[in-house]
Amino acid sequence: MDCVFDCKNGFVMGDNSVINAKCRLDNRGNIIIGNNVSISQEVIILTADHDFNSPDFASRNKPVVIEDDVWIGTRGIILPGCTIGKGAVVAAGSVVTKDVPAFSVVAGIPARIIKTRNNDLNYKLSYRRLFQ
Repeated sequence: MDCVFDCKNGFVMGDNSVINAKCRLDNRGNIIIGNNVSISQEVIILTADHDFNSPDFASRNKPVVIEDDVWIGTRGIILPGCTIGKGAVVAAGSVVTKDVPAFSVVAGIPARIIKTRNNDLNYKLSYRRLFQ
């Protein structure tokens, strides 16, 4: 579905999780995705960057962890080292620069908590593409 991974290793995805079209997954620093996670179209997950204060512009790898029952909206961006807590929602177009607490709904640039999600979740994703 036209997704791009930066390397062959460093990627784990749980049961019933979905990555939609045109996502970029920079898994050089490891991406761990839990169960029942919905990643919408054109999401970017980054695990590597550069230390701009380093004399040699040193590269850094920091893992991203996305816990169970998370929904990341279209064109959301997750920066290196962030953990998205269980049941959290990242609104479309948001840029996550720090950890997101469980069951929080975050939005904006940078993403900030705007509300709390019901923590009595009881669903299992079974998304199937209509056309392939």
